[in-house]
Amino acid sequence: MSWIVSLIIGGIVGWLASIIMKTNEQMGLIANVVVGIVGSLLGFWLAGMLGIAAGGMIIRFIIAIAGAVLLIFILRALGVFKKV
Repeated sequence: MSWIVSLIIGGIVGWLASIIMKTNEQMGLIANVVVGIVGSLLGFWLAGMLGIAAGGMIIRFIIAIAGAVLLIFILRALGVFKKV
């Protein structure tokens, strides 16, 4: 059951990050979920490296979105997504 919740939250995080980075038209449901989950992992790893402790649910959500935005930025630099 927890992996289903992870997929749903990952999809929401990826979708919000794609809206922020203006790649929403290029990404589908699966891409949003993958970017959301991998970006969340990236965000929490970087936050841990910087010594930022994610205390509340809102802070965790912001870190997850920031990580997903960073992942989309990296993927755009690699040419996976085009800048619209």
